[in-house]
Amino acid sequence: MTRFDPEYFRPFKPTKEEIQGYLRNAERNLSIARQDSFVEVRFTYAYQALIKAGIALLAHRGHVKVRSIPGHHVQLLSKMSELLHMPDVETIGNAMRTKRNLDLYEGGTLISEKECADYVNFVSRIVDRVSKELGH
Repeated sequence: MTRFDPEYFRPFKPTKEEIQGYLRNAERNLSIARQDSFVEVRFTYAYQALIKAGIALLAHRGHVKVRSIPGHHVQLLSKMSELLHMPDVETIGNAMRTKRNLDLYEGGTLISEKECADYVNFVSRIVDRVSKELGH
């Protein structure tokens, strides 16, 4: 059984509708990431879709909610990786998180069209996998 550190996660009894709402939010963000003309917008929405898919997965599988404190995205990505048995979720997710942080806090970072497309494709696979797990 997966252990959830109470510093980062709190017990949560989500309804099916709440879980589906988290997934719909992830899918909406992914749709924006696939369609927008700006690389930075596509990248940002792809990262948000990954995080929101993780929130849906943890609500579904762990009945926990992520606490919004420093380091919570790292913890969320780690648990997603563990629950999906996909080490790439943690590795690639943290690479995306680092780039997002550089853009937010360090005055920007360059993301190429190809790199962005690779991230969007990766997040698409994860959202699809979470969607299947949730019965979509």
